Amino acid sequence: MICNMIIYMKLSFLSLLLMVLVVLMGIAFLTLLERKILGYIQNRKGPNKVGVMGIFQPFSDAMKLLSKEVFLIYKSNYIIYSMAPLFMFTIMMGMWMLYPYFTNLYFLNYSILLMILMMSVMSYVVIYLGWSANSMYSMMGSIRSISQMLSYEVSFILIIMILMVLSESYSFIGFLKFQEYMWFMIYLYPLFLMFFLSILAELNRSPMDFIEGESELVSGFNVEYFSGNFTLIFLSEYGMIIYFSYMILVMFTSLLMSYLYMMWWINMMCFLIISMRGLLPRMRYDELMYLCWKIILPLVLMYFLLILSLKSVMILMF
Repeated sequence: MICNMIIYMKLSFLSLLLMVLVVLMGIAFLTLLERKILGYIQNRKGPNKVGVMGIFQPFSDAMKLLSKEVFLIYKSNYIIYSMAPLFMFTIMMGMWMLYPYFTNLYFLNYSILLMILMMSVMSYVVIYLGWSANSMYSMMGSIRSISQMLSYEVSFILIIMILMVLSESYSFIGFLKFQEYMWFMIYLYPLFLMFFLSILAELNRSPMDFIEGESELVSGFNVEYFSGNFTLIFLSEYGMIIYFSYMILVMFTSLLMSYLYMMWWINMMCFLIISMRGLLPRMRYDELMYLCWKIILPLVLMYFLLILSLKSVMILMF
């Protein structure tokens, strides 16, 4: 019995270590992909000097960032300032643990609820990032980011609740089983579009990147971060892009069963999220809030009532 437990723990550790390495490598080359895509959108080449076609550029950037000088910000809350990026990175990696891998040695019945919980905790981390640096620019960036994240989390969670009502499950596995014969995306396509918009707002990506309004906030809540701390924030943001691409795959399709189609979908979603930055101008802040509270939220609530009533009628009939 003890021998089996030791083997199980070793395999779990190996599985988690492999996941961390794959995610970090994916993030590294996603940054290269973003710079290449934005380069070609703007009629330039992007990175092409380090290695063949710039293939080693991510490693060069990582070495440059990690070798920068580390110094203390005057009158900042040093402990929170140093720990907040680590918390942000830890939450991001924790969310990756919830994903339904074929090689997982554990299974969570309430993985979606835990994901929503981690997303809510991320808001507190962003507050700490902005407040602890003792800078009005970073504080304003964190306030804008929090109001944006909380506003769009409402519609985000309601869309997830609609899918939970349909599949009668709290786990990603339940979503996949329910979509065996027909995808959610086919008969809930407007919800898919609203979910994609909510993800853009949640990730602070263009046209909703208000924390990085260069004309007024310089770089948002991370303006006072550098070296290793900035690297952790950077890894967290890009790790969430890949994670949400995977999540759309699981929640609206059943392509997880096919490896080739799954990789095609994830690359396409990452390409869409990245290309928004080069194709669309930044919205006004009041337009962002109007879109959330006056357009997306009423539509999602109407969908929720419709699905709930249809589900109730079907239960009474059968």
